[in-house]
Amino acid sequence: MAKKKTSLAQKINVLRASVMGANDGILSVAGIVLGVAGASTSNWAILISGLAGMLAGTVSMTMGEYVSVNTQKDSQRQAIDFVKRGLANDYDGEFNFVKNKYLKTGMAPELAEKATSEMMQEDALTTVVREKYSFDRKDFTSPYAAAIASMISFPTGSILPLVTIFVAPAQYRVLGTYLAIILALSITGYVAAVLGNANRTKSLIRNVISGLVTMTVAYLVGRLVGLVF
Repeated sequence: MAKKKTSLAQKINVLRASVMGANDGILSVAGIVLGVAGASTSNWAILISGLAGMLAGTVSMTMGEYVSVNTQKDSQRQAIDFVKRGLANDYDGEFNFVKNKYLKTGMAPELAEKATSEMMQEDALTTVVREKYSFDRKDFTSPYAAAIASMISFPTGSILPLVTIFVAPAQYRVLGTYLAIILALSITGYVAAVLGNANRTKSLIRNVISGLVTMTVAYLVGRLVGLVF
C-alpha cells in the first residue's frame, strides 16, 4: 500500500506548532529563571526551577496541541455530517449554494452552472464542504503530529535561556539572557510571520517587545520578593 503523502496544510500546521512551541518554551522558561535570578543568586535554585518549568511546559504544550487539534477535527466532522444531511434532504439547495457562491465572484451564469454540475457530479460532499466551510474533508490535520512537534520544540526553545543564565558569569547572566532571548524571539517572530503570511517586521517587533515585557515583569517580581524575604 502506497504511503499517503503529507499535504502542504499539514506540514504548515506542524511547523506552526513547532514555532509556537519553541516561542513559548523561550518565554516561559526565561520568565521563570529570570524571576528566580531576581530573588536568589543560587545557581542550583535557578537550574531546578528552570528544569521544572521546562518539564511542566512541555507536558502542557503537548497535551494542549493534542486537545486543540482534536477539537478542530470534531468540528470539521460535524460540518461534514451536516452537509451529508443537506445533500440527502435538499440536494438542489446545496447545488444552488455552490453556484451562487461562484456567481458572486463574477463568474458568468452558464459557466457557474457548468462548473458546479461537474464538481458536484465528481464529489458533491467534498465540493459543498469546501465551499461552505473552507476545508478539505480528505485532509485532516494530525493531532499526534502537532503534539509531537510541540513536545520537541518547547524544551528545545527553553534550553537557550536555561543554559545562558546558568553558564554566564553572575554579573552578566541577566543581561546575557536578555540578549539571547531577543535573538531567539526575533527568529521565531519572523518565522511565524512567514508561516502566517503576515508583516515580517511587525511580527518580529511585536514578539520581541512582548517577550521583553514578560521577562522584565518576571525579573522585577523576583527582585521584589528577594528584597522582602
